[in-house]
Amino acid sequence: MDLNTIKDVVRPRGGDPLPRWRNGDAWLGGGTWLFSEPQPHLSRLIDLASLQWPAMEMDERGLCIAATCTVAALESASLPVEWTASPLIGQCCRAFAASFKIWNTATVGGNICMSLPAGPMISLTVALDGVGTIWSRDGGERQIPIVDFVTGAKTNALTPGEILRRIDLPAQTFMRRAAFRQISLTPFGRSAALLIGTLSPRDSTFALTITASTVRPVRMSFAGLPDGQRCESASPAKSRTRSITTTCTATHGGAST
Repeated sequence: MDLNTIKDVVRPRGGDPLPRWRNGDAWLGGGTWLFSEPQPHLSRLIDLASLQWPAMEMDERGLCIAATCTVAALESASLPVEWTASPLIGQCCRAFAASFKIWNTATVGGNICMSLPAGPMISLTVALDGVGTIWSRDGGERQIPIVDFVTGAKTNALTPGEILRRIDLPAQTFMRRAAFRQISLTPFGRSAALLIGTLSPRDSTFALTITASTVRPVRMSFAGLPDGQRCESASPAKSRTRSITTTCTATHGGAST
C-alpha cells in the first residue's frame, strides 16, 4: 500500500547519528505491517536497513540478533550442534501465519515491537531468556528482558523515539532441552496458544512460556518438572498478576478476560 502522507524517507548510514525524532516519524524495518494499512499520522520514515547492522553475531556468550534481522535469515542460521534448544528457532519461524515472501522481509525486531499476542519471535526470545537493548533518543541505551518488554496487546516498553537495537540470547539457554506446542483454530491460522517448555541439564530447573492465548508473555519457573497440581497453583490466573495476563480468545488477537 502506498503511504501518501510520507514526505521524506531518511536513510542514515552506519556510524552516523540517527535523525532527531519528531512527531510524524516512524522507524522502518521490514515494513510488512507498516505498508499493510493507511498511516495518515506519519510524514517521515527512517529506514533502518541502511544502517547495515549484522543480522546475527555468535560467540561463546550466545547469539546476538539485530532487530533488522529477517525471519528468513534467522531460520537459516547455522548454530552449534550442542545448542540443543536451537530447533525452537525454526519452529517459531514456521508459526508465522505468513508466506515465504513475508519471511524474506519481516524482521525479528519488528515482530517483537508490534507486540501482538501471537508474535512468534516474542515466544522464542522469551523462552530463551532474551534481553533487548534499547537505544534512547538522548543517545543512551538500556537493557530489558523481552518478557518485560511486551506489556500488552500492541503495547511495549518503548517510548516515542526509542528503538530496539538487538536481542541477546545467552548460550546457556540453548543448552536446555526444549519442547514446542502450538494450536491454531484454523489449519493455517495464527496461533491460538503457543507453549514452550525448557529444562536445564545442570540443575533441572524448568520454565514454561505461554504466548498467543495471553495478551503478553507469561513465564512460569519451577525447581524441577512440575505435576499438574503445581502448574495450576503457579498459574497467573490464581495469583495477583491476573490483571497483566488477560487471556486472548479472539481468533485474530482481540483480548478478553
